[in-house]
Amino acid sequence: MISANNVTLRLGKKALFEDVNIKFTEGHCYGIIGANGAGKSTFLKILSGSLETTRGEVFITPGQRLSVLEQDHFKYDAHPVLDTVIMGNKRLFEIREEKDAIYAKEDFTDEDGIRASVLEGEFAEMNGWEAESSAAALLNGLGIDTAFHTCRMGQLDGSLKVKVLLAKALFGNPDILLLDEPTNHLDLDAIAWFEDFLMDFENTVIVVSHDRYFLNKVCTHIADIDYGKIQLYAGNYDFWYESSQLLVKQMKEANRKKEEKIKELQEFISRFSANASKSKQATSRKRALEKIELDDIRPSSRKYPYIDFRPDREIGNEVLLVEHCSKSIDGEKVLDDVSFLVNRTDKIAFVGGNELAKTVLFQILAGELEPDEGSCRWGITISQAYFPKDSTREFDSDLTIADWLTGYSPVKDVTYVRGFLGRMLFAGEDGMKRLRVLSGGERVRCLLSKMMVSGANCLILDEPTNHLDMESITALNNGLIKFPGVVLFSCHDHQFVQTTANRIIEILPDGSLIDKITTYDEYLASDEQARKRTVFTAHQEDDD
Repeated sequence: MISANNVTLRLGKKALFEDVNIKFTEGHCYGIIGANGAGKSTFLKILSGSLETTRGEVFITPGQRLSVLEQDHFKYDAHPVLDTVIMGNKRLFEIREEKDAIYAKEDFTDEDGIRASVLEGEFAEMNGWEAESSAAALLNGLGIDTAFHTCRMGQLDGSLKVKVLLAKALFGNPDILLLDEPTNHLDLDAIAWFEDFLMDFENTVIVVSHDRYFLNKVCTHIADIDYGKIQLYAGNYDFWYESSQLLVKQMKEANRKKEEKIKELQEFISRFSANASKSKQATSRKRALEKIELDDIRPSSRKYPYIDFRPDREIGNEVLLVEHCSKSIDGEKVLDDVSFLVNRTDKIAFVGGNELAKTVLFQILAGELEPDEGSCRWGITISQAYFPKDSTREFDSDLTIADWLTGYSPVKDVTYVRGFLGRMLFAGEDGMKRLRVLSGGERVRCLLSKMMVSGANCLILDEPTNHLDMESITALNNGLIKFPGVVLFSCHDHQFVQTTANRIIEILPDGSLIDKITTYDEYLASDEQARKRTVFTAHQEDDD
């Protein structure tokens, strides 16, 4: 068990948390939610002990081990992958290192033998002999091939490092697991494995995530941070949303009835206070009026941007024809003889673990890369707007947000641009921020603003939900559902894909495609059946 007792954190004059009391118990998974800046990640740091509180304390049941998903992707670059995972159980790793150092001595003494014996006993009690196989199982589950297990961390790309650090946090069955955005940069297969892992996990999990589907699947409770307080709800994310909306509705209805009663009492007092025969009744009603208190309903600190893509031109019947398109990057073929036709009503999700292939394909469609072979032909009625996965160059500028967006806006009026930015949560002085100082979420909202003012009727989006908070993801999701044009996108948010796409194209590891007109859930179900058939056939062949 881990609990926060009267926890207060002040940053200057501002109180980020004020007298927070909350208890997290064994066998439950708690999802921490709240608006950007509410303090979700900060609260996890308080629980982990890496950030001191202004007042109050965090209590952990004595003897329980706490594990945290680390965010520094370069910290373990000098270490082998398997060793990095095993470091998740610090004591076990220390025992192994000390034991190996003793056995490596040339002048092995009796004291060394006694010490080694003690360490061997503790090592065995901690299942140390299964450590490497357990670490390998976690890595394989997250999609890291066995060939990488003996590599040094510095040899891995960023997406693989993320998976290794997650495996490190999960290693050794920790009593308390703290996870900050664990599904970021995970492919969909890895997320599915991770969801199953957490659902089977019997200890305490506290997780910050913007993935609604993930929170719905794994969480038994939701802890909502708003205005420096944390309100705990039993149930998953959807249950929290319905409960919180119902609570506000009930409070508003109760206030409405109280206001009607107040008006009724005030009218009686005003009418009869001067009437001697009614004075006692008027006095009685005055006392009743004084006892009525309206509930203090504070509006949520959550803010939803206004995302509405309106094409300037209706889309024609001929949209996009990709024929025999191939592309190699650094000598490796990432697209191999790819062909597909896009129709005027398509909203296509590109899925699969081949992240580079999806990005390269989108860059070709956006005109940023040329294919080595084949062609991409757009219809004459089509205009495209592109959201790149890496927007670093776009924001390497001292321009203000307002000046930058004015350069893309067909309406150069300052009032129009500033009003538009206000709807995208850049109100007042926020619109005068310099591009190079923007956060990840602010950059994404800027790029979406640029796409909206373009009036394009075909949108190409490469991982647009990265860095967005839950409210912005919901707004973008709804905006794409309403959009009357074509959408080509990749995304790791299950609910986003399921509610937006009507067609799924999976890019396979060899650069080829599987193309189906279906919803995402139906595609996963058919894919699971295909895998089961493949396994069954393989078993039959083995038996034969």
